[in-house]
Amino acid sequence: MNYQTILFTNENGIATITLNRPDVFNAFNEQLSNDVNDALKQVSRDKSIRVLVFTGAGKAFCSGQDLKDIAGKKDRSLSESLYKRYNPMIRAIRNLPIPVICRLNGVAAGAGCSLALACDMIVASESAALIEVFVNVGLVLDSGSSYFLPRLLGSAKAFELSTMGSKVSAQQAFDWGIVNRVAKAEDLDTELAKLTSYYATAPTKAIGLMKKMLQKSYTSSLDDMLEYEAYCQEIAGRSEDYKEGVTAFNEKRKPNFKGQ
Repeated sequence: MNYQTILFTNENGIATITLNRPDVFNAFNEQLSNDVNDALKQVSRDKSIRVLVFTGAGKAFCSGQDLKDIAGKKDRSLSESLYKRYNPMIRAIRNLPIPVICRLNGVAAGAGCSLALACDMIVASESAALIEVFVNVGLVLDSGSSYFLPRLLGSAKAFELSTMGSKVSAQQAFDWGIVNRVAKAEDLDTELAKLTSYYATAPTKAIGLMKKMLQKSYTSSLDDMLEYEAYCQEIAGRSEDYKEGVTAFNEKRKPNFKGQ
């Protein structure tokens, strides 16, 4: 696919979406959000893809909404923008039955921060940072940040970061459990490759089910989850990967999972 504002690759089961507006720190305009949403649809349809990476071109990951792009648009409906552009993006990421990894190469601000938090894992450059900048222009959290932040940090710290627009360094984010890995800039791709190579050969169906299970647990009782675990385990137990896993165990070899 040829896109105007992103780079999209798919190699050996690993797809990568690179936000590609480096001159404005990969800020979202309508074209960028449309391109990302389209690419996510392509990923959802391609069963050969077993892990997806999000990253940014240049120095930043994503600086959020391009405020210069909307400066001259009077009576613009912010809710309409969320309904049509941002909310579908976040939902698509969370609904993908594969791991989604954020390669946090630089600053993620506003909707860019929300995008990073929506990913299943974050591998960050030590120079990267997260910042909820909405309050600085008199707006509230959007694109899922009000959902992800309190679950990751608890209500007190989430309130502080939201209402003060505090910048969180990659190391702080790691210490607080927001980020999974921190690496020097020159080692970022090496650290990322450790994860993508693992997930590209892992039992993808089981991982997709676990992603759904963990999300469901936020709003479910223990009894609900015990029932859902049984339901999902039945599905996993009928998969080709389960058969391969048991066979490999008995034959004392490494399993060759196909993601099916």
